Amino acid sequence: MLPPQPATASPYPHAAADQAQLDALRALVRRSTQAPALSTPVRDRAAQLLLDTLGCVLAGRRHGPVRQLESALSAIDQGPFRFPEGQPLSTQAAASVAAMSAAWDEACEGLPYAHGRPGLALVGALLPLAVVRNAPLDHVLESLIAGYEVGGRAGGWMRIRPGMHVDGNWPAFGVAAGVAHLLGLSEAQRWTALALVACQLPTSLYLPIRTGDNGRNTYLSHCAALGTLAAFSAGAGITAPDKALLDYARDYAVTDGAPAPAIDRSLILEAYFKPHAGVRHAHYGLEAAMQIRERLGHTSTGITDIHLRIYEEGATYAGNRDPQAPITGQFSLSLGVAAGLRYGGMSPSLFQPDHFQDPELRRLEQRVQIEPDPLLGAGGARAAVLTVVAAGRSYEARVDRLDGDAANPLSQARLIEKFQQYAEPCVARDASYRFATALLEPSGAAGFATLWSSLTGPPH
Repeated sequence: MLPPQPATASPYPHAAADQAQLDALRALVRRSTQAPALSTPVRDRAAQLLLDTLGCVLAGRRHGPVRQLESALSAIDQGPFRFPEGQPLSTQAAASVAAMSAAWDEACEGLPYAHGRPGLALVGALLPLAVVRNAPLDHVLESLIAGYEVGGRAGGWMRIRPGMHVDGNWPAFGVAAGVAHLLGLSEAQRWTALALVACQLPTSLYLPIRTGDNGRNTYLSHCAALGTLAAFSAGAGITAPDKALLDYARDYAVTDGAPAPAIDRSLILEAYFKPHAGVRHAHYGLEAAMQIRERLGHTSTGITDIHLRIYEEGATYAGNRDPQAPITGQFSLSLGVAAGLRYGGMSPSLFQPDHFQDPELRRLEQRVQIEPDPLLGAGGARAAVLTVVAAGRSYEARVDRLDGDAANPLSQARLIEKFQQYAEPCVARDASYRFATALLEPSGAAGFATLWSSLTGPPH
């Protein structure tokens, strides 16, 4: 006897729009097999995204739980891949570590259209495969673009249900598309890989963010594994229902009937990069705090009162007070303001115990008053106004845009500097600079194993 099927409304209100989304994704997959010449802006953006995400991977690996996981995996699942100063890992084990590390400090890319981060699990999966296969850099970038465009569109179409977290869900579509491109699969095989993913997407909860647990970071490892498995399975002849994505969208996602993005719209050009660690909502108050810190002569000891006005969405999603775990600290407006005043920024080192529990940082965080202000979010805008009283004098700063947005991109020099900072202490600055500049070179003929060896040294 067949199990009962999910109940659906009849007629389904978004049936036509969802079919159009499916057709658009299929056309995108078809185009990716034709290997069109990459435009310079798209290729450059992909190289920047790859560099930025790899920097987040190297920084995330420094945290104790990630190091312990890498060591445990190496003990049972050794293979040809190695991180800088790391242990030998299989490609699947390395993908799990890389994807998890990419999100650990919350300093990674994001795509507003998808309300998520299509690149994290994708880069985690592509990295060890690209190294082991010594794929040409341009082919790696083509695979990253193919996966990013599919993952971003899947995220924009198939919104997650309330109480879920994006990292464990639709990014697996992007991984499947990107790995399938790296492997050179046919159009039919690539579509099958996406259908395989649609048949088994997990329900990943937002709950760990609320409780201060770092289990959320394993979600991306799951996506990297699922998407990679789907691509290899499709290449081996495993089959899946042709319209599985349509079934998933109808029965398990929250679609809104919006039209599909045009096929020539490059979502990767709409991605933002973060100059700081932590959720982007916290960066408006952080940047305002950094401005006031300059006016205070880089000292915070005389501060007595701190008042932050910010758009309502920021107060809703990043209102954690007195965070005692890095994951909640990364989603804390008050900690962002305090870090700006105390340290002049938020970097991965903020979440190390000695900095995270610094008495002055904690004193400042307790003094932050947060006031949601609808006017600062009117018309979809985002802004924050910070007022600080120090030694009886009032200081005010307003921030209504951030560096790293698509309309205000980080310069190549800042991206390289961020990579160098995040790669320390496992990579010397001269080695990380050589890697970064080679990755951003217009010519991408170099094999990726050769590039990677500039960070890791020759193979053991």
